[in-house]
Amino acid sequence: MFTCVVHVFYRLISVAAGLKKPFAKFIVFMSLAIFLSACAKVDFVDSEGNGYSLAGLHGKYVFVNYWATWCAPCIKEIPELNKLNKEHADELIILGVDFDQVEGEELNREIAKMKIAFPVFAKEPSKLLGVAVPQVLPTTYVFNREGKLKATLVGPQTEASLLAQIE
Repeated sequence: MFTCVVHVFYRLISVAAGLKKPFAKFIVFMSLAIFLSACAKVDFVDSEGNGYSLAGLHGKYVFVNYWATWCAPCIKEIPELNKLNKEHADELIILGVDFDQVEGEELNREIAKMKIAFPVFAKEPSKLLGVAVPQVLPTTYVFNREGKLKATLVGPQTEASLLAQIE
């Protein structure tokens, strides 16, 4: 792939060489900017294929919620998480994890069944996040604005109990 990118970039420079100097510089600069933006580090992907970097989440509180379709307290908690994620999107992000670690279309069916309206990890993220897979559901890991683990909340949470973590 790198060879292909170098070849395309070389061709752009060749084309730009035939243009007026200011316009050629603009073309090369924009091409380089587009190329570098495509190289942004992606640490994980959600169930819809959207990429995220952990560094890109800094500045917001991150709530990572482990749930399962067979967990009655999880089912009760999801509307609270949906509401919090929608109403406080400028301060925090909620990311879900299917405890049963299903993937693909099965994961999307479970997300729909639970009526989850926030991103869900496509793959189990405990190693990436430096946390243990919980033994009790629901469990929510709270990370501060700098990405450090602040709290581990075991059992169903309410909007108020979650907001208390960011105050």
